[in-house]
Parts: sequence; C-alpha cells; structure tokens
Amino acid sequence: MKKLGILLSALFLSGSVAALAQETATETTTTSTTTTTATTAKKMPVNFGDYRSTTLVTKAWAALDQNDIESVLAYTNKCIELYAEQARKMQADLKDYVTGSNDDIFKLWALNDVATAYYIQGEAYRKANMKEESKEAYTKVVKDFTYGQCWDTKGWFWKPAEAAQEKLTMAETGVYLDFGDYTSNYLVQKAWAALASKDLNAVTGYTNKMLALYGAKAKEMQASMKEYAWESKEKTMSYWALNDVGTALFIQGEAYRNAGRKDEATQAYKKLIDEYFYAQCWDPQGWFWKPAEAAQQKLGELENG
Repeated sequence: MKKLGILLSALFLSGSVAALAQETATETTTTSTTTTTATTAKKMPVNFGDYRSTTLVTKAWAALDQNDIESVLAYTNKCIELYAEQARKMQADLKDYVTGSNDDIFKLWALNDVATAYYIQGEAYRKANMKEESKEAYTKVVKDFTYGQCWDTKGWFWKPAEAAQEKLTMAETGVYLDFGDYTSNYLVQKAWAALASKDLNAVTGYTNKMLALYGAKAKEMQASMKEYAWESKEKTMSYWALNDVGTALFIQGEAYRNAGRKDEATQAYKKLIDEYFYAQCWDPQGWFWKPAEAAQQKLGELENG
C-alpha cells in the first residue's frame, strides 16, 4: 500500500498528473451581459480522502500543478502532521541513500513522502514569491529528511533533498534556472529556448543537468544498439534518454559555437558523436533528424573555419 504512495507521488514529475488533477479541477460559472461573457473559477474543497501519505502527496502535486497554494499547504501539512514522526525514525536509521532493489527504497514510504511533501511545499512558496517560506521548506528537506527518495515513473528514484539544495543555491546566487519537473523532455525544451535567446549560462545549466540525470541511462540505451532505430516513431521514441541527451549535447555545442568558444563546442560535438551516436531528435514538422550527424558537419565547419 505504501509502495503505491510513492509511485503516485511521482506522477507529477513524469508529466502524467492530468487524471489526478481532475480531483482539484475548477468549476466554471458563466454569466453573460449584452456585450461580454465572464467566467469565474471555483476551487474544489480540500478533501483528504483516506488520509494515506500516497493520497495526500498526490493531491499536493495536483494542487501545485494548478498553482493552488492553499490546497498545497493543506495536503502537505496534513501529510507532515500524520507521518513526520515515522519519517524521522526512518531517517535516523540511515547513513546514506538506500540503494538496491526498488522494494527496499519503497519500504521507506513515510520518509519518502514527507520529504516529497516538504519539497512540494517549497515549490509552492517559491512560485508565490514567498522566499523565506520556500527557503524554510527546502532547508527542512535537506536537514531533516535528507535520504527521502521519490519515484519517477520512467524508472528510477530522484532525491528531493538534492533538488531542494539546488533551489537554495539558486536563491543564494541569484541565478535561477527552472528545472521544472526535471524530465528530460522539459530540460531539452528549456535548453532550446535558452539557445534561441543566446543565453549560454542557461544552456549549459540545462544541458549539464540533463547529462547528470540521464547520461547513464542514455549510455545504456546506446550500448544496446547497433544502428539507428527505424521501425516506427514509437520505437525511436522509446530511446528517450539517448535522444534527449544527444540533443542536449548538440544544443550545448551550438551555444558554445555561437559564443565563439571553439574548443568547448568541439568537445560537446565530439562527446555526442563518441558516446551517443544513435540519438535522434523529433522535428515537429514530422520527422527525426540525427544530432551526431549534424555535429559531424559542424565539426567540419569549425575545422575549415
């Protein structure tokens, strides 16, 4: 039962909260005048359901997705109230993150869910520009629930304390990068946008985060292949980590090249070619292109230039 809690709490991070968000969706009331139609949204009342940590964290993610800070605080505070003591006991028995089987990590359900609840709370405060409150929530994760982990439905755990520390560092330095839900697709889109705006620091921030989170998975996919995936769009997209990491390195190379930093551009292009050659990138116009082949062309231009 507790394993289900962690699985559900990660749905937001994999971008699949649409069904869950229905529980807190707004009701729309329309009134008409002779010239306009006004629409107002009414929030659904807070409903703790069965009071399990899984339910509370899942509802908190959905409320965060809707920027409903009052509901976020209601659900996260209830989770903390009910399960923080048990979470602290689990934390006290650990000296490092639990590894091994997924079941071993899922056994720490209270620690995992309370850490996640504080992280969600920090995110809600940050979005509301309540800086001190967000700092307090993030710090609580880092100091008191350090070894909590949250399941990503793509197949691994991420660490709320590490994500919270990143947000604290950004606040201290004044350099903020929006990692969003930390999915590879989100990070690639942010990197493309940063490239378009010629923001080299943002490009390197997003692409390096991509490599840190997904580089190992991408190499695993690369090692399983002997040629480009070609059977179908779905088959090609099943190599999502490889595709997104390869694309990120191409973006990084382009950003360095545009900035006149030839050596760094060359390094990024060569890393793509040497380690993630079978990556492919979907063009919204309806086809895949190959970042490694594009990188080879860019290297030729750099050498001849």
